[in-house]
Amino acid sequence: MAPGGPSLISLRNLALTLPSAAGPVNILRGIDLDVTPGETIGILGPSGSGKTSLLMILAGLEQASSGQVRVAGHDFTALGEDALARVRRDNIGIVFQSFHLIPTMTAQENVAIPLELAGARDADARAAQALHDVGLGHRLTHLPGQLSGGEQQRVALARALAPRPKLILADEPTGNLDQATGAHIIALLFRLVEDAGATLLLVTHDPALAARCGRELHLADGQVVDGNLAAQGLAG
Repeated sequence: MAPGGPSLISLRNLALTLPSAAGPVNILRGIDLDVTPGETIGILGPSGSGKTSLLMILAGLEQASSGQVRVAGHDFTALGEDALARVRRDNIGIVFQSFHLIPTMTAQENVAIPLELAGARDADARAAQALHDVGLGHRLTHLPGQLSGGEQQRVALARALAPRPKLILADEPTGNLDQATGAHIIALLFRLVEDAGATLLLVTHDPALAARCGRELHLADGQVVDGNLAAQGLAG
């Protein structure tokens, strides 16, 4: 699906300040961002620049200190935890660096969880299909401990995509994988997102990976900065 239409994400003067022993820390400072449906955005920046915090706010897992946060037509600053959880369930898929699979559940059961929470009567069938889509149709009954790291991340991808979310948030999804496996996971992620017509925000330290996205967002010290300046800072 070509990008376009009303904003799926709209941020205005977004700020996040967290307490610390040394006093308040400004994690995000005055972020403005609009993302339209179908866009792919690579988010770059040094460690501590606020990349993961930005994704956590967009997922409804962290509350902004101030500013406007609208995702999929919902004002996140006006919603409580239960309402945010419903919006997340219905609209957002998340892929972390760590796989966050439940070790006592099979691959199929792990993928079926968000579908069951959404009340899908065909959760098992959709979970099985999602695992087939990531090349794990032969691993449905395997526990996470019986899978390689790359296979576990493919289960995590299937779990994120199975509910057919509008928005995929991926935070360094290949950080725990070797280079070859990571490249395969990224290719799979982009294919699945395109097939689903979803929007992707991808946090990465890899400029080449960010360049595969339709747009890049460079963060430094909690602010959006010019891409060329950010590249010079990373090289320095």
